[in-house]
Amino acid sequence: MKIVINSSPIIFLVRLQALELFLNDNYKFYITPSVVTEINAKSDEISRALTPVLAAEKLIVQSTNLTSLFNRLHKSFGRGESETIALATELQADFVILDDLAARKMATNLGLNVKGTLAILKKLAVEGKIEIGNKDEFYQNLVNIKFRISRSIFDAVFRDV
Repeated sequence: MKIVINSSPIIFLVRLQALELFLNDNYKFYITPSVVTEINAKSDEISRALTPVLAAEKLIVQSTNLTSLFNRLHKSFGRGESETIALATELQADFVILDDLAARKMATNLGLNVKGTLAILKKLAVEGKIEIGNKDEFYQNLVNIKFRISRSIFDAVFRDV
């Protein structure tokens, strides 16, 4: 299975100490050079967490060859989202992981199977890799790390977890 991931899901998964848990599945995970550049722009916990993951090749850095699609997308989206969507299209990825709503809609319109950070967290919880525990506290933890989500969407996603 091929999965292409944008920067914001990586950032939030690191903040929740869940990135390595997600990347331990036997899938091929890809990120683009722009995503690496965006994350490494600041020397912080996120960039420090990314370095060993890249060294262990748990995340494969790959550029897209679909420059016309990238250029078209880049008129409306940032470089990271545009490269991520273009690479997912090129690789015929099983999933593309995006949090930005407009980018998600565009990826869906291009026929991609889109998931976000919440879907990853739900998957990890269902598999017993993370413990949600008290849903109010978990929701507040997401808010505290600057994850923007309405309570109603959170409740809908985690209703059966």
